Amino acid sequence: MTSAKSARRPHHWRRDLIELAALFTAVAVADAIANLIGHQPDGPYLLLASAVALVATAAFHTWWARKHSHAPPSADGEACTDADTDAGARTEAGGVCGAEETVLWRMRTTVRDAPGSLAALCVALARLRVDILTLQTHPLADGTVDEFLLRAPAALQAQQLTGQISAAGGSSTWIERADAHDLVDTPTRVLSLATRTALDAAELPLALRQLLGRCTIHSLPAVSVTGRPTGESAPVEGVLEETVMRLRDPSGGVISVERPYLPFTPTEFARARALVELDARLGPRVPRSEDILTLPEGNEITVRRADRGDLTAARAMHDRCSQHTLGLRYHGPVGDADRYLDHLLSPRFGRTLAVQTASGKLVALGHLLWDGDETEVALLVEDDWQRRGIGSELLRRLVALADEAGCDSVYAVTQARNTGMVAAMRALELPLDYQIEEGTLVITARLRSERLTREQLTSEPGTGEQRASGQTAPPTAAPAERTRR
Repeated sequence: MTSAKSARRPHHWRRDLIELAALFTAVAVADAIANLIGHQPDGPYLLLASAVALVATAAFHTWWARKHSHAPPSADGEACTDADTDAGARTEAGGVCGAEETVLWRMRTTVRDAPGSLAALCVALARLRVDILTLQTHPLADGTVDEFLLRAPAALQAQQLTGQISAAGGSSTWIERADAHDLVDTPTRVLSLATRTALDAAELPLALRQLLGRCTIHSLPAVSVTGRPTGESAPVEGVLEETVMRLRDPSGGVISVERPYLPFTPTEFARARALVELDARLGPRVPRSEDILTLPEGNEITVRRADRGDLTAARAMHDRCSQHTLGLRYHGPVGDADRYLDHLLSPRFGRTLAVQTASGKLVALGHLLWDGDETEVALLVEDDWQRRGIGSELLRRLVALADEAGCDSVYAVTQARNTGMVAAMRALELPLDYQIEEGTLVITARLRSERLTREQLTSEPGTGEQRASGQTAPPTAAPAERTRR
């Protein structure tokens, strides 16, 4: 908006008079030169040559101006001006003038808590033509940790970047490549993680990992599988020890977070405590969505999330399973099978899918278990319900849940003679790794190499008959119809 005062500026008649005088002077000079040259024998040719030279000079100047108006910043850090920059001059990644290829970096460095320390870092980054996309500050007792999301020229090496930061006063610098997911601002990311935690108790370990970056999360129960106290505990306010933080688990025990390469800051500790407190206030909760599947013989089964509320039904299913089926699933004394259920059905240690019949009887369980940085899948199907494709359906859904949680891979532990499990994993059409040691077979499926979607992993299953622990023999049928409820 323009004010009325600025819109009614006084007319400067003296400037108009000067411009008019300059015009008349230029005409008089041009006429004098034309008369002087035109009356000579070669005068007309000289005037024509002068006109051609002027036109060529003007054309060259126009071409030069257009070519260099959007040049990238110079090596000394001079940035492009607004007059020389338009929307078409930026790359898809954006952030620098011209079409120079760029990459994203996440960087942390510690500086003195003194005026001008952050400015020195910014000047050093500007000299390298590095664009600061986001900045977070983590106050410490004797300094400040500055966390940057940077867009830098692709030719710039990490060593060069950290060297300049060190010269500008940064210490304990840590840097790693970032991706487009890091472009979300911190408040938005924290609110999203809080929402996921509020909807599903199993999301807390995953939310902590995404909140704190590359770290390892361990849920340490207060009571072991055999019912003995483990001695794991933490005060209500939690404990922060450099690269380890211990938080009291609302469901009992301790949540341990480790990050050996970078100490946690008090700000990060406070954020983690806030997520755990949110989980404690909301109490046990599991999404209650259900899928109804129709088996080839016409029977309907329901696939849903399970928790400790299904403990009695799961023990009853154990009683109906054969010793062979339980032995394949738990790889140990089958008499201890019931002891594992309380741990397996806890949302804190992963996610569990249950299959029940129209009468409400539980006939299959599928587990997706958080194991530090890794993720395990395990299956158990009651003997009378094997060879119907139930296990293959559970396995696809568990892998889809792992992919949604951002897991890089999943692994299944079974016995070397269990060729059915190999067939079930191969049916996922994912890259597989096999490890065999003393009769134990570990099959790892890599997810990150091919971004999967829920539609791909829950598509109409192919062949596969489910036995205990994902043992799948060549099947005779598979679920044919599914509806959402």
